[in-house]
Amino acid sequence: MTVESVQPAAPNRGQASELREPPFAGGGVPLLGHGWKLARDPLAFMSQLRDHGDVVRLRLGPKTVYAVTTPELTGALALSPDYKIDGPLWESLEGLLGKEGVATANGPRHRRQRRTIQPAFRLGAIPAYGAVMEEEAHGLTTRWRPGETIDCTSESFRVAVRIAARCLLRGEYMDERAERLCAALATVFRGMYQRMVIPLGPLYRLPLPANREFNRALADLHLLVDEIVAERRASGQKPDDLLTALLEAKDGNGEPIGEQEIHDQVVAILTPGSETVASTIMWLLQVLAEHPEHADRIRDEAESVTGGRPVAFEDVRKLTHTNNVVVEAMRLRPAVWILTRRAVTDTELGGYRIPAGADIIYSPYAIQRDARSYPDNLEFDPDRWLPERVKDVPKYAMSPFSVGNRKCPSDHFSMAQLTLITAAVATKYRLEQVPGSNDATRVGITLRPHKLLLTPVPR
Repeated sequence: MTVESVQPAAPNRGQASELREPPFAGGGVPLLGHGWKLARDPLAFMSQLRDHGDVVRLRLGPKTVYAVTTPELTGALALSPDYKIDGPLWESLEGLLGKEGVATANGPRHRRQRRTIQPAFRLGAIPAYGAVMEEEAHGLTTRWRPGETIDCTSESFRVAVRIAARCLLRGEYMDERAERLCAALATVFRGMYQRMVIPLGPLYRLPLPANREFNRALADLHLLVDEIVAERRASGQKPDDLLTALLEAKDGNGEPIGEQEIHDQVVAILTPGSETVASTIMWLLQVLAEHPEHADRIRDEAESVTGGRPVAFEDVRKLTHTNNVVVEAMRLRPAVWILTRRAVTDTELGGYRIPAGADIIYSPYAIQRDARSYPDNLEFDPDRWLPERVKDVPKYAMSPFSVGNRKCPSDHFSMAQLTLITAAVATKYRLEQVPGSNDATRVGITLRPHKLLLTPVPR
């Protein structure tokens, strides 16, 4: 699911005196401002902000932050050159992503980096990854045994990390590394979310147990990346993959890019991508358990396409209902539920004044669940993405991979693996939650179930 967009009109600087100040949202508390509500019940808080205006002001600790609440304005925000990748979210992620990778860079560096990595994700390149995706998707179901309890967190991370590593870095990474990445990411992203909503600065540098745990996990992530790069250099091999492209990339002066940029780029490939894809896989497994009627439709669709053989990469484009299930799962439970930008100049948005340096936040979760955009907005309804109904969805009300020059370059890559994994699981098993499972939403930098435990029942 992708959404094409148009460049919004530039603001009329001559009418700056007519611009309004956005209203403040109510409910702030001393010192923490709205950060307390954002930390306590962030999804409900972000979802109700539209009732206060199209653009509203919040206080997160000492900072004033602008929240954008409508599909049209989030699209304009993402497309306007007046805003860059920055703000509370990206500041909280700097310890993981660094400042030199494609996820956090801006301007000419970002454009050069996208040119380096884009060939690996172009539509024509995706079929080359098909065999790996098939192997990992079916390997996931082959590992499972009927009646056993499946920890969906570890299983989802394992398959997401292995597909990313084997397709984009062409490394034979053992499950132990996937487990290290899974454990470290859980700790790191939890700590980064806390640092975003409650920016207490120096307190996070104190040698408290939670801070020490966070620092250990972050160090292990960076060590893992250094191991991957060092192993490739030592091997002398140059497979046609993303890591080779990075090792041979040139900067704006024609010189090899620096070691830090290579490191940050690999981090951006392995960690945010694995986190978001794994979170989406968890929600898809939860969907198959909660909505067996759609699991049955996926199985029937796959069997009609394959004639009973194992589902293959070449079948993905024909699995329309399966694709719609994936999109609807991403609508209701987007992995990336909050995003931030920073104004680079005095500008306007929706007739409101936005000063240079202002931080702006918006929530795909709130946008994609808004009753103003979706009839029966909280119902799981994959058929809303059928051609005759999708035209009624407002522009920018569903942008799972963002838009503009920050659009995720791996959108087709991600959709292919998510559709294939969903079909592979649904054709082999019915899934049931077991005692001790908790599929309530756990909020961090991404959304995932708290502790999803399933048992597979053979079809």
